Amino acid sequence: MVVFDTSTLILLSKAELLDVFISDFKGKVIIPEKVREEFLFVSKEDVPLFNKLVNDKKIHVLKVKNAKAVMKLKEDFSLDEGEAEALILAIQEKAIMVATDDGNAIKACKLLKLDFTTAIAFLIRAFEKKLIDQGDALSKLDKLISVGRYSKKIIEDAEKRIREGK
Repeated sequence: MVVFDTSTLILLSKAELLDVFISDFKGKVIIPEKVREEFLFVSKEDVPLFNKLVNDKKIHVLKVKNAKAVMKLKEDFSLDEGEAEALILAIQEKAIMVATDDGNAIKACKLLKLDFTTAIAFLIRAFEKKLIDQGDALSKLDKLISVGRYSKKIIEDAEKRIREGK
């Protein structure tokens, strides 16, 4: 089970990787209600695919039970509500991983001992599994670079792994 926050959900959608990931993933993909709200508000052009994935039960929207924990996490790590709900939902549902590209959420994951992954990691994994070819992978990396905020080191590493097939 993987819990997504808004940032990674949007990044994968913009890079046309969300459907690639979901069609290959054998586990359950869940998001908290706040992430659904934020996605629908921010990423209007991606709403039809998102709604289809939710309606087809490929993305499950769940309620966070501990609102106080969400507020505490928001304050302690300067998180948006969607990111805080995603982390609390991951704990609540005993998820194996949190998908986040938010720097503060990543710091919180490390302190809470929650495994996490990012949109670029999904891209590299899709390439390694031959779900997309090298040209597609480089094109999707360019899209992630244009809509995300990644360090030069992360971008260079991803490009090298794709170009060298490693």
